[in-house]
Amino acid sequence: MDRRSFIKKAGLAGAGAAAASALAAPAIAQSSPKITWRCTSSFPKALDTIYGAAETMATFVKEATDGNFEIQVFAAGEIVPGLQAADAASAGTVELAHTASYYYWGKDPVYAFGTAIPFGLNYRQQNAWYYYGNGNTLMNEFYATQGLYGMICGNTGAQMGGWFRKEINTVSDLQGLKMRIGGMGGKIIEKLGVVPQQIAGGDIYPALEKGTIDATEWVGPYDDEKLGFQKVAQYYYYPGWWEGGPVLHTLANLAKWNELPKNYQAILQTACRAANADMMANYDYKNPSAIKRLVQGGAQLRPFSQEILDACYKAALETYAEINAQNATFKKIYEDQQAFKKDAYLWAQLTEYNFDTFMMIQQRAGNL
Repeated sequence: MDRRSFIKKAGLAGAGAAAASALAAPAIAQSSPKITWRCTSSFPKALDTIYGAAETMATFVKEATDGNFEIQVFAAGEIVPGLQAADAASAGTVELAHTASYYYWGKDPVYAFGTAIPFGLNYRQQNAWYYYGNGNTLMNEFYATQGLYGMICGNTGAQMGGWFRKEINTVSDLQGLKMRIGGMGGKIIEKLGVVPQQIAGGDIYPALEKGTIDATEWVGPYDDEKLGFQKVAQYYYYPGWWEGGPVLHTLANLAKWNELPKNYQAILQTACRAANADMMANYDYKNPSAIKRLVQGGAQLRPFSQEILDACYKAALETYAEINAQNATFKKIYEDQQAFKKDAYLWAQLTEYNFDTFMMIQQRAGNL
């Protein structure tokens, strides 16, 4: 190759590289624009674990984008009341809501699946159904009809059955009881004579203190201790059969979500997954010491009787049959989740249950 030909070709190659470089810079800039979104939470800042999941998610997003995608998190009441968070995201008042989907089940019972239905899935089963089963697909088909896109972003694990002013030994003890209970659990326990009340987290203590309600469920030892329920109700029941593995969601305004660059969508989804695992680990670390403090402070632990659990389970099945007959979307999701749950519990009996049971026996025997 002569010198003139080489220089000519090298010049063309250089020009091509320069052109590619010139094209690449704007493309990179366009894929990482400066964006600020607002996220309204359904929870007060005092509940650092459940409220904190949204902050954890926002921190991961900010760090992964070098600060180009910033999510500002607002506590319940700072923009809208806690129980209006999803409505604010759907309307475009904010881009995101961090909330429990079942708060909105009164609009459509399908919302309940976004958190938990009574006698439903536990934490690990929820993750399996959402991530590898049909959960995400089915729920986002529904959320799209509400102008939303959902990503699971937190879980408390199986919850406690709540705080009661008096002992609850039989089904008849539930008659006329005014109880703060979220989601579909209220509809089911209503069949047994309870008068359900839906009250946001920050408003529960004064209602219990004043006697407006006779009992309340919230989450579990760590959060319940922070809210001080042990000061106004003595009996602490378990388990919270209405929430075996309640999921929290980050709900995005659907139009805003569709406008978001694909790499930002992926980062936000990944951040929600990380916050989901982080929140459960946080509760698993904090609840053991919290339950000991509560008992030492006078809380009386009580299991729901078999009579009460059996009656509640029967009422739940009746409720699902009634809703399935009226709501095709609910029926579709219910049947899908039930099919998975049946196999999931078959598997869980072989390993997790037996291992955990053996280790619990060792703990009670003082061998740990």
